Amino acid sequence: MDISDFNITIVGIGLIGGSYAMALKELKPKNLWAIDIDKDVLVAAEKMNIIDKGYINPKIPLRDSDIVILAIYPQKTINFVKNNMKLFKTRAVITDTTGIKKDLLSKIMPVLRKDLDFIGGHPMAGKEESGLKAATVDMFKHANYILTPIQGNKEENINLVENLARDMGCKRVVHLTPEKHDDIIAYTSQLPHIIAVSLIDSNSSITGVSKFVGESFKDITRVATINGELWPELLLYNKENIINKIQDFENNIKEIKEAIINGDEAFLKKRFESATMKRKELD
Repeated sequence: MDISDFNITIVGIGLIGGSYAMALKELKPKNLWAIDIDKDVLVAAEKMNIIDKGYINPKIPLRDSDIVILAIYPQKTINFVKNNMKLFKTRAVITDTTGIKKDLLSKIMPVLRKDLDFIGGHPMAGKEESGLKAATVDMFKHANYILTPIQGNKEENINLVENLARDMGCKRVVHLTPEKHDDIIAYTSQLPHIIAVSLIDSNSSITGVSKFVGESFKDITRVATINGELWPELLLYNKENIINKIQDFENNIKEIKEAIINGDEAFLKKRFESATMKRKELD
């Protein structure tokens, strides 16, 4: 793939969109444009030289964009595609970055023009901070990238998005069904955020808690610094899966609680050894 042949537009120049811009700019596409509702953000991105031109009105860049990357929240992704359906260039490849796929695709695909190809994408990268100021050129270096191709997606376009992810530095690109993606992400991403939020709120009666925490507490609560606008949307879009994962977690922690109550040292030792082995496998 020669990226210099493509005009690329990024919609939303925040943490993820800004990081895309930085990484893609180094690959030297034919043109790299951005769309955002915040003029100041677009001006800043132009001054940083991470985009060639920024637009509030999507009409100009979309008519000439071969690839469109939607780096905005799920509902805004759906709305953007629907509201600008007539503006996309013929045979444009559209991909997203959202953390939910089944419901998103179920709303987009029925209204998508036949000459367009929408390929679900999810870079497994991010920070607790938000906005362009937190974007980095190496956001995707060594990250995993999930694609959720469906029937009707063209093989060459799937390969195009996959190669783009690899060229930005992603170490592994995995293909999943939208349903499998949402089930796995409920466990690997959404549940940890819920646990971190719950833990940080568990002992509100303790004053000056910062004086008594070590690295383990800081590590497990790191993702409690959470985007309060985005995350309720992600959880409610993936309601069934995340409820099931919360139930599994409740069952597991209940078993540990009961073992402590009953003084069952053998159970605790077995559970901890099993967890240690599973955690080492992640590395």
